[in-house]
Amino acid sequence: MKKKFLSLLLVAAMAVMAVGCGSGSSTSSTDSSAGSSAGSNEQAAAPAESAAPAEEASDIEKPDSITIMVDGTVFTQENGQEQFIAKIEELTGISEIKVIQPDHDAYYDVLGQTIASGEWPDVLIASSTYYSAYAAEGVLWDMTDMWEGSDLQARQKAYNADGVVEGMKIDGRLYGMPAARGNGCMTYVKKAWLDAVGMDVPTNFDEYYEMLKAFTTQDPDGDGKNDTYGVSAAGFVGGEAPYINYLAEFYQDAYPSFYQKDDGTWTDGFTEDSMKAAMERLATAYSDGVIDPTTLTNGTSDCRNKFYADEFGVFTYWAGTWATNLKTNLDANGVDSELIALPPLAEVGKYLDRIPPVWCITTKCANPEGVYKYFIETMQDGGETQFAWTYGVEGTHWSTAAETLWEGAENETTYAEGEFHMLPNLEKPETAYTKAHIDPMLALTDLTAYPAGVTENPMDKAVAEEAKNSANVFAENCVSAVLVPSTDVLTQLNGDLTTLKNQLIADVTMGKLTVDEAYAKFESDGGADWSKQIVDSLNAQ
Repeated sequence: MKKKFLSLLLVAAMAVMAVGCGSGSSTSSTDSSAGSSAGSNEQAAAPAESAAPAEEASDIEKPDSITIMVDGTVFTQENGQEQFIAKIEELTGISEIKVIQPDHDAYYDVLGQTIASGEWPDVLIASSTYYSAYAAEGVLWDMTDMWEGSDLQARQKAYNADGVVEGMKIDGRLYGMPAARGNGCMTYVKKAWLDAVGMDVPTNFDEYYEMLKAFTTQDPDGDGKNDTYGVSAAGFVGGEAPYINYLAEFYQDAYPSFYQKDDGTWTDGFTEDSMKAAMERLATAYSDGVIDPTTLTNGTSDCRNKFYADEFGVFTYWAGTWATNLKTNLDANGVDSELIALPPLAEVGKYLDRIPPVWCITTKCANPEGVYKYFIETMQDGGETQFAWTYGVEGTHWSTAAETLWEGAENETTYAEGEFHMLPNLEKPETAYTKAHIDPMLALTDLTAYPAGVTENPMDKAVAEEAKNSANVFAENCVSAVLVPSTDVLTQLNGDLTTLKNQLIADVTMGKLTVDEAYAKFESDGGADWSKQIVDSLNAQ
C-alpha cells in the first residue's frame, strides 16, 4: 500500500519560525515555497474560547465590516473582484468586505509577514502546511462548537462530505473550514507529441522515461528544431504538502518528509532508501536533459506558460477544472490541445488527494461567531451565496442571455436565451471562466437554489468533458493525505531541516553531490539529529 502521506509545515516559512507559525492547487493549490516568521509568542494572541453552541446562533450579531486575506483562488481585481465582493456583501448583508490579496505565488510570504506584524485580518485562507502550526500558536479561532450540530454540518453530511471537515480537526478541534475537497495533481501528456514520436501511453516508469527521452531528443512539436523537453515542474520538490505531486513519477513510493506508517508510528521518509532511489532517478533525468533545466526556479505560472508555448510535453498539474484551463490556453496559443489524463504509473500506484485549504478566523477577530455565521457558513449555504462562490457574478462571470461569444473565431459559440454559460475571462478574453472559488466538482454541499433565470444546477453545462474525465481518472486513482499534528519540536526544527533537505535534493538532482555525499552532509549539518528529534516528538504524543 502507498504510504499515508501527510501535510506538513511549509519549507522556508518554517526556517524562521522557532516560535511562529507553519498550499498550492489549486487550488489551491498555492505556488509559494517560501514564508516568513509568524512572530513572537507576544505577537500571537492566546487561543480564544470555543464558540457558542450552534443552537444559539440566532442571537449572534452580524458583522458590519470584515477584512479577509486571500490568495489567487478568489477572483483578482483584474477578474472582477469588485463585482464579486459586492455580490457577496449583498447576499450576506455584511456592509463591507475588505480584501487583502497578495500575488498568488507570494501569498504565504505576505501572510507570514502579516501575522508577524500583529495586524491580523479577520479571516484568512491557509493551506494545510500552515493550518496546524497557526492553530497551535493561537492564531486561529476554534470554530468546533459552531460547526457541530449546525445546518452546515447537516448539509455536508447529506452530501457525504462531513468527513472532509472531520479530517481537518486537530486534537478533536476545528480551526478552519474547507470550501471544497482537496483535489490533487495528475499527469497530462500531449497526445500530438505522443503520436509524433510513435509511442503508446506509458504504464510504467521505463515506458514513461523512454517517452521523456523521445520528447527531448526528437522533434515532437514539428518545428524542425531540437528545442523541447520531456517534463517541467515548479521545483524538484514541492513547496507545500504533499511535496512530491509535481514529479510523482520520479518519487514513486518515496516521501521527503514525515509520514505515519501502517503500524501508527511516525517516521521521516527522507531517511529511507526509497528517497535515495528517487533522488537517483531525478539526477539521471537532469543529466539526460529530459527535465527542463529551469525547474529549480520555476513557479507554476512559468510551467503553464512554457506548456502553452509547446516547450515541453508532460505536465503534472491539478485534476478536474485545470484540464479545461490547459486545453483552452493551448488552443489560444495555436497549439494542439488534446491531452491524455494519465492514470498513475505502476510504480506510483496512487496520486495524492491533498488536504484542502481552509478558511480560518483569527483570534484577533472582534466578532468571530458573527463572521462564522454570516461569512464562513453562507459560503456553503446550498443557495445563492454558494452559487456566487462557485460561478461568480451574472454579467461578469456567467450569463443566461442569448448571445454569440468569440464571433468569427474558431471557438465561436452561440447560446440561446436562458442557456447558462460562462463568460470570457476578463484577463484572457480568448478563454472562458470555468469556476469561481469553489470547484463544482469538489463541493461539500449540494447546490439546490439558484439565482433568478437559472433553472437547474449548471454544472453539466459549465464543466467540460475533459474536466469531468480528468476528475474521474483522478478520483479512481487517488489516496487521501492525512493531517500531521504539530509539536513544539517540529515547529522549532522543521524549517531548517526542510531547507536542508530541499537543498540536498536539488544538489543531487543537478549533479553537485552524489546521493552518498548528500546523506553525509545531512548527518554532518545536523539534519539527522533534527529529524530524529521530530520523529520522537510525534511518537510521544
